[in-house]
Amino acid sequence: MFLRPTSLREAVDALATPGIQILAGGTDFYPALGDRHLSAPVLDITAVRELSGIHEEPSQYRIAGGTTWSELVATPLPRCFDALKAAAREVGSIQIQNRGTVAGNLCNASPAADGVPPLLALDAEVELMSRAGTRRLKLDDFITGYRKTERRPDELVTAILVPRKIEGPSVFLKLGARRYLVISIAMVAVILEADGKGLVAQARIAVGSCSAVARRLPELESALQGAAMAAGIGDRVELSHLAALAPIDDIRATAAYRRDAARTLVARALEQCVAG
Repeated sequence: MFLRPTSLREAVDALATPGIQILAGGTDFYPALGDRHLSAPVLDITAVRELSGIHEEPSQYRIAGGTTWSELVATPLPRCFDALKAAAREVGSIQIQNRGTVAGNLCNASPAADGVPPLLALDAEVELMSRAGTRRLKLDDFITGYRKTERRPDELVTAILVPRKIEGPSVFLKLGARRYLVISIAMVAVILEADGKGLVAQARIAVGSCSAVARRLPELESALQGAAMAAGIGDRVELSHLAALAPIDDIRATAAYRRDAARTLVARALEQCVAG
């Protein structure tokens, strides 16, 4: 069975079909099949009008779940979204960016998902819809572990909601074994907001690929409040600030290397933020 609804209500109703799988961009869906044949019912949501586009609202920005990474990059947004746009340009090749969706990246729940650290730094929430109604979850509550989320089988991620709580420069940095088309060893997203005196009013810092799920660094965020928005701010980063991380040894890097790389990337991102 292959269903391709054109409205959100039709899509949500279709999720009542036992065992049905959601197909959005397909950039993870098809590779995950491997050599297996597709036997389960498929819900193709690419024609659902309500699942496309980015909308500015009085208290938030609404990124519809089916918005592609290329669409996000092309949308005029405040500087606090620069890190997310930089991450969007790292999501595979341009062909993948043209098809892959923001919600799909989150639902895949990879520790190396490029979109997660910038969205964590933006304090994003996930909107889920089912026949029973709509609910919202903080992104760090939505992704619960390696390839695990709180989405129920009868729910669809309809939007990612970014509250208008911070303004200022943002930076995304990623370390891999090569420059392009690579799974990260470590990645960071940083947003800094200045007060009227050139000091840090707010700091948001998130690290990916160094734990089963991407993590904010609340101790470092607190330590940076009141610091001068000037060169040398990266020197404030200490290993103790990375205590929330739990890096592992794998084929790409050792845990010790990941932790050291994360510290270096955070310091570099902070310096780039204050440099404008």
